[in-house]
Amino acid sequence: MFNTKTILAAIALVAGFASVSAAQAAEGGAPIEKQNWSFAGIFGTYDTNQLQRGFQVFREVCSSCHGARLISFRNLSEKGGPNFSEAQVKALAAEYDIADPTADGGTRKGVAADRWPSPFATEQDARDANGGAMPPDFSVLAKARGVKEEGLWWIANYFTGYSEGGPDYIHALLNGYHDEVPESAPHNSDGTPFELAEGKHYNDYFPGHAIGMGPPLSDELVAYEPGENGEEVPLTVEQYSHDVSAFMMWMAEPGLVARKETGFKVLLFLFVFAGLMYATKRKIWRGIEH
Repeated sequence: MFNTKTILAAIALVAGFASVSAAQAAEGGAPIEKQNWSFAGIFGTYDTNQLQRGFQVFREVCSSCHGARLISFRNLSEKGGPNFSEAQVKALAAEYDIADPTADGGTRKGVAADRWPSPFATEQDARDANGGAMPPDFSVLAKARGVKEEGLWWIANYFTGYSEGGPDYIHALLNGYHDEVPESAPHNSDGTPFELAEGKHYNDYFPGHAIGMGPPLSDELVAYEPGENGEEVPLTVEQYSHDVSAFMMWMAEPGLVARKETGFKVLLFLFVFAGLMYATKRKIWRGIEH
């Protein structure tokens, strides 16, 4: 039997989790809606076409400010990723000049083994071009961001395999810009209306709502090729943000599919092994009183 103190302590713990989560949600902005991702769940896999579109958005829009220093050109042709051909990767790499002190003039044409080039020569150059802010590297950003769960609902993630908090946040952020501070914006702690500092932009989902990066996407900004069956892919911020978020998830965890396959095999082995051990135990102890 649980005594009164134990029950009260449990209630206080649950309330504490709920209040902390509510405070974090308030700081981070509006609740973030979970999206439908092909790689969600314990059997999810990446959508090759979506990754190729996401790479196109990254290359044509995001890479002018953000690097991806942990990704090599050749990763784009590996199994489970965008699945570009080796010839496409070599041609892509050759379009970039790579800093190399051993080469004539200090630069050379890129090869498949090279890492994705940084848009800026130094960190100071990056800050100077972005009002003093350092644009984050995209390599593992989708795993470095997440979604705060209300109360104790995060426990369910262990059973559903939810690990898409980063893409959900990035997708929401890219769709959360406003041209001006909305009337629904939270007031300051002293009750005064929310005001944006010069050079900042209002975003529903960015912590504090004032973000230095302007809205990077707009409708019809990137020209997609028709799909495999000739269907037209929407040229909208919603579609762009969904595609580039999926690509960023792949960059952060390119081995996701292999990890899931290995996990399923391990679970299957343990299930069969447990059955064999139980059968062995029944045979050995059959007829023995205990």
